[in-house]
Amino acid sequence: MTLTVKSVSRVALVSTLVAAAAGAAVLVATPASGAASTLAAAAQQSGRYFGTAVAANKLGDSTYVGILNREFDMVTAENEMKMDATEPNQNQFSFSNGDRIVNHARNQGKRVRGHALAWHSQQPGWMQNMSGTALRNAMLNHVTQVATYYKGKIYAWDVVNEAYADGSSGGRRDSNLQRTGNDWIEAAFRAARAADPNAKLCYNDYNTDNWSHAKTQGVYRMVQDFKSRGVPIDCVGFQAHFNSGNPVPSNYHTTLQNFAALGVDVQITELDIEGSGSSQAQQYQGVVQACLAVARCTGITVWGIRDSDSWRSSGTPLLFDGSGNKKAAYTSVLNALNSASGTNPTTTSQTSPTGPTTTSSNPDPGGCTATYAEGQKWSDRFNGQVTVSGTNNWVVTVTVSSPQRIIATWNTSPTWDSSGNVMTARPNGNGNTFGFTIQHGGNWSWPSLTCRVG
Repeated sequence: MTLTVKSVSRVALVSTLVAAAAGAAVLVATPASGAASTLAAAAQQSGRYFGTAVAANKLGDSTYVGILNREFDMVTAENEMKMDATEPNQNQFSFSNGDRIVNHARNQGKRVRGHALAWHSQQPGWMQNMSGTALRNAMLNHVTQVATYYKGKIYAWDVVNEAYADGSSGGRRDSNLQRTGNDWIEAAFRAARAADPNAKLCYNDYNTDNWSHAKTQGVYRMVQDFKSRGVPIDCVGFQAHFNSGNPVPSNYHTTLQNFAALGVDVQITELDIEGSGSSQAQQYQGVVQACLAVARCTGITVWGIRDSDSWRSSGTPLLFDGSGNKKAAYTSVLNALNSASGTNPTTTSQTSPTGPTTTSSNPDPGGCTATYAEGQKWSDRFNGQVTVSGTNNWVVTVTVSSPQRIIATWNTSPTWDSSGNVMTARPNGNGNTFGFTIQHGGNWSWPSLTCRVG
């Protein structure tokens, strides 16, 4: 990410908190009694991580290191593991600065996200002058050598970074790597899997937060294709760089959930939100709540520690000010993480106060069956998931009981009756499983389902 200034899409959306999967939680000044007091500890309560980007040249700064050691349990090297840093001359590798970060993290019991093996930017000069088969082979050699060197030390690799173009095309970015052939991304993932079979392999990009954007859809189609053909991809990273012209989109939760439904983990990898005060705090809270509402959103990384450490420091986009003091955004993130205590991203079914974990409806003689599974639960809301079998042309009616209301959906095209209590769900091209979030208002009962062939 850093060292190059990204073009930021101008999204005509209101800059408010992510309403998609989150209730309107109230920001408070201090964590609740008995709650976790650090970001990492709060995230661990729901089986997630909370990480940060780290620069090797700041590891001598005692304030910086003190916050790093206290607050975070995942570390991403900001620039020290990129192509120009690790292979400055062809076949001459340099890992010293990357090792400083990796060793510090591991000595502190923290995990490491590797960033990044293949990218059109921050290539060493010798690679920039290559093309065709020579470039393809050099890229694959780089992926193999770097992933092999760090084998066993990396939780997840950003194997390929920012390969899709901004704008309305939904296609690949024109780059020297893309011009080696459209299968270059697949080749990089296969090389990474061969080099380190135990690391999670991720695709990472920016401006893929809004589900309706062509770039988001282009990446989604690639991941869908990879999963269908057995290309080794385990996760998708959403950089999440936001500002007043590109606020957190209201459908952010939908984006995360739809990618997760493909069978990959989703991770927020480079989060920063320009602004200050309650507005910034609310947007941070919304991003965290959107992640917590998706079972396969396994962690969040902010792109830097203090505002003064940020690649866009003038926008004061991080959780600590330049002096290392906690900002309102820090408190909103900590409280949101603490509110999810007891949820687990690896387990979507939990014990229900109203019965077993699944229930089926089969009123249609044509064989349409809708099976409900309980998902994650919070103090004010819970998730549900419906799987339909017997037909691809289904219509499922979901009825909630007052004062419940459905506040978010994914993988379906819903309509509502006049009361707002009855949702009619139909396929939207994303398979036969859909889900929703119910703000329960004190009523924890499950919705009722009917299913018919459309």
